[in-house]
Amino acid sequence: MMMRKHALHSLLLAASLSALVALPVRADDAASPDAPLGQNLQSLKELDGKPPARREMNIQSWKTAEGAKVLFVESRELPMFDMRLIFAAGSSQDQNTPGLALLTNAMLNEGVKGKDVTAIAQGFEGLGADFDNGSYRDMAMVSLRSLSDKSKRDPALKLFSEVVGQPTFPSASLARIKNQLLASFEYQKQNPGVIASKALFEKLYGNHPYAHPSDGNPKSISAITQAQLKAFHAKAYAGGNAVIALVGDLSRSEAEAIAAQVSAALPKGPAMAKLPEPTEPKPGVTHIEFPSNQTHLMLAQLGISRNDPDYAALSVGNSVLGGGGFGSRLMTEVREKRGLTYGVSSGFTGMRVPGPFTIGLQTRAELSENTLKLVQDQVREFLDKGPTQKEIDDVKRELSGSFPLSAASNSAIAAQLGAIGFYDLPLTFLEDYLNQAEAVTVEQVKAAMNKHLSADKMVIVTVGPTVAQKPLPPPTDKPARQPVGVPEH
Repeated sequence: MMMRKHALHSLLLAASLSALVALPVRADDAASPDAPLGQNLQSLKELDGKPPARREMNIQSWKTAEGAKVLFVESRELPMFDMRLIFAAGSSQDQNTPGLALLTNAMLNEGVKGKDVTAIAQGFEGLGADFDNGSYRDMAMVSLRSLSDKSKRDPALKLFSEVVGQPTFPSASLARIKNQLLASFEYQKQNPGVIASKALFEKLYGNHPYAHPSDGNPKSISAITQAQLKAFHAKAYAGGNAVIALVGDLSRSEAEAIAAQVSAALPKGPAMAKLPEPTEPKPGVTHIEFPSNQTHLMLAQLGISRNDPDYAALSVGNSVLGGGGFGSRLMTEVREKRGLTYGVSSGFTGMRVPGPFTIGLQTRAELSENTLKLVQDQVREFLDKGPTQKEIDDVKRELSGSFPLSAASNSAIAAQLGAIGFYDLPLTFLEDYLNQAEAVTVEQVKAAMNKHLSADKMVIVTVGPTVAQKPLPPPTDKPARQPVGVPEH
């Protein structure tokens, strides 16, 4: 029953998506130019301090008769292929029915004519194929991994096309998934991290389509009907609203035939209208009372769209500030020197229109106010002085070394292609991004970060108890009290 597990995973993932910090799309292959993707990965010993060998992916692109955008990379290493369909069918398209997009996506594999959810699951499994799906703020996704041999490929594609293009949305499944969502809402009441995330997006986006949670709310979910699901599917899963990413053991003609088959099976219709630009929110602190030993702190402001020309510089800058793990400024100052948190991170989530820049952490309740001030001071100091040359060099070195991993599988490459197509990025984006990141200077990083961030414009949400506050311990190489091993919730 893999399909039910995938559907439930998608629901839970969407429930926490508002806290997600998206990393830059990174892909470059360490194979020689004439080798298939994934071959000839070099060991660290062989590199001897030199950057990994780089290879441009040969991305081919065209449109189907129905208007779907197709991106294809041929990779003959394994006798299989990965296909990912991306639709502008995320929760930003819910309009007045929060949760409609997520529920539609979760119901796709619950039934087609002549097959229920169990038969669909057994159909894919019997062919050695994997189906997956998910729904987020900007997009909805469905994917297929199949053997490329025609005897397996053709029936897998037929079933996939039925699931994505002609779902029946059976009433029994609708009731079951609604109950799963309603149960998750009860769980969320006990999860301060989810409470903080939802409140943060409401404060940050106001009346914008990004403001409401992807999983909706108990009232909206309970009221959604089968007719609404069918109507949303007919509009949002149309061929003209789709991006098809294909990677694997296929020729160009085979890829064209697959894309044409899948595109023709989708409802007929154009791309969804562009989202409006969000308006600048009013900065300030919102506290939500919650009985716990720790307080969740979330800071945010409007960031960038996915195709912003400063994307590479901001990625490097954020890695120094809070996105680079244990080497980042925030992790060093808040965890390593003072033991105030198990982890703190920051990140830009580039979306179709400006997505959020967020900082998130949790700390002991009696230290929450001064920890918040420490984080704000670190952001302010970073924007004022900028990164050091050593910090930039360290990020570039890590970035260059991590690229082979992001193209190590067909599914990873398909994800890259889907992002390129969905966000209307140039086909050369992956190579362009790496080149820009490696060439960026300290001054350019500082200028980009100051252009898009201000320490005084943060929307802040805190969730925890109201308790007497204590001063922070002084910074030291050996904090007297180490952070707890497992964060609350």
